[in-house]
Amino acid sequence: MPWNVKWLNGYRSHDSASQKQCKKSSFAFYQAVRDQLPVWLLEDMRLMEAFHWQEGGKVSSYSPSEALLYALVHDHQPYARHLLRKFPKSALAVPSLHFSCCHSSAPHLAMAVRYNRVHILLEILKAIRDFPASERAGYLDRRGCSRVEGGKTVLHVACELARPECLLLLLGHGASPGLNDCAGHTPLDLLLQQIWESPAASQRVKLLLLDSLFLFLPQGFRFSMRQRLLEDQQQWQDLLGENRFQWLAGLAPASLFVKSMQVLIGTIAPEQLPEALDTLPLPHFLKPLDLKLKS
Repeated sequence: MPWNVKWLNGYRSHDSASQKQCKKSSFAFYQAVRDQLPVWLLEDMRLMEAFHWQEGGKVSSYSPSEALLYALVHDHQPYARHLLRKFPKSALAVPSLHFSCCHSSAPHLAMAVRYNRVHILLEILKAIRDFPASERAGYLDRRGCSRVEGGKTVLHVACELARPECLLLLLGHGASPGLNDCAGHTPLDLLLQQIWESPAASQRVKLLLLDSLFLFLPQGFRFSMRQRLLEDQQQWQDLLGENRFQWLAGLAPASLFVKSMQVLIGTIAPEQLPEALDTLPLPHFLKPLDLKLKS
């Protein structure tokens, strides 16, 4: 056998063994995060022992961004807090293509909402408070991957999956409720569609989401479902209640209660959430957020 063929076979054998070792150590890191091991040990593993295999035979340590995705999956709150406070920029950077198929999305934010990781979501929102205003707004309002999330923003995802605590935190930190997804729908459109299609037993949470959205929607807000409200007025009024329906259909201004709550919620700065919810005379549907984050 020619020497160059022997060398190539040996290289491939070594390459395959290295790849297997990388997969083994990668799984060990995944298990360590899953098992809620201490932060110091996880950081030692991330930087020194755990590697993952990339195209072309390249190996590298996990980035803070990729480690944060594992922390989100397994709800390892202390590890997520450490990563976000020590590496706020790199922890929220877009991970490699092995972890994220779209480099224009905000995968950590979307995953926090998808898995309902309210505590870690709050840590993410705290981390971006020091970002420049335009960068912070761009991050909050970034559309998700068109293949995985249909070009939805995180507010769309929160409405679609019925995540009231996540929705309120995002709105309170400046996420825009007026953005469209790839199909031209706002988060309100998605929510109204779900209210129309959902059984009566599941309507309470949907209406809770709707009431939270009301606190951040201006009068005359444009959304594509308004015409459907006008076409089936009685059915929508039965579903939403008279006051909600009249305002959304544009038949009456917002109630005095909604206006006063909008003014009150507008006095809360993002850095005061959720603690300020306990000190202001807010409606009961805002209180579970404060209790959940304190638990």
